[in-house]
Amino acid sequence: MPNELIWILFALLNFSLLLLFYRMFGKMGLFVWVGMATVIANIQVLKTVELFGLTATLGNIIYGTAYLATDILNEKYGKEDAKKAVWMGFSTLIAMTVMMQISLVFNPAPDDVAHESLQMIFGMIPRVAAGSLAAYAVSQYFDVWIYDRLRKIFPADKFLWIRNNGSTMLSQLLDSAVFCSIAFLGQFPATIWLEIFLTTYIIKFVVALIDTPFMYIAKYMHKK
Repeated sequence: MPNELIWILFALLNFSLLLLFYRMFGKMGLFVWVGMATVIANIQVLKTVELFGLTATLGNIIYGTAYLATDILNEKYGKEDAKKAVWMGFSTLIAMTVMMQISLVFNPAPDDVAHESLQMIFGMIPRVAAGSLAAYAVSQYFDVWIYDRLRKIFPADKFLWIRNNGSTMLSQLLDSAVFCSIAFLGQFPATIWLEIFLTTYIIKFVVALIDTPFMYIAKYMHKK
C-alpha cells in the first residue's frame, strides 16, 4: 500500500478517534487527547517518510488534531478552557521528556533488549527538544488567541470554517517557523533549511484542511 493512501487513511482515523473521545468523555476527553497527542507527535516526528514526492516527518497528523481539540474547546467552552488544554499538553510533554531522560540513566541489565532502542527514540538532541517545546507553546497559545479574534469578526455558524482553518493554518505556520529555526537554522545550508520548513508546513496545511468536516461534526455534539 503506498504511503500516500496510508497517510490519508491515518488522518481520517486520527480525527475520528478524537471525535470518539469527545463523544464518550465530553470536554474532559479533549483535554486528555491534547496531552496524549502532544506526546505521541513528538515520538512519531523521529520517523521520516516519502509523501507526494516530499520527504516529511510523521507526527504532523496527530499534532494537527491537538489544534482541532483546542479549537473545539474555544468554540464551545471558551478561550480559558482552550488555554488550559494548551498548558496541559505542554506540561505533559515536559513531564514525559524528563521522566524518559531519567529512565535512560539507569544501567540496563545484561539481558536487556530495549535500552538501545529507547536511547535512540528518547535520547533527543536538546536543541530539537527545545525547538519542539517552544514551537508548541508559542503556536498553540497563538491559535487560541487568533481563533477568539476570528470568532468576534466572523461570529456566525456559517463562518466556522474560517475560524477553524484560519486559526490553524496561521498558527501552524508560526509553529513550523519557530521549530525549524531553533532546531535546524545554522545546522543546514539555507536552501535545505527552507525546504524542510516548506515541506513541514505544506503537510500541516493539508491536515488543517482535512479537519474541517470534523470540526462541524464536533460543533453539534453535546449541544444543550
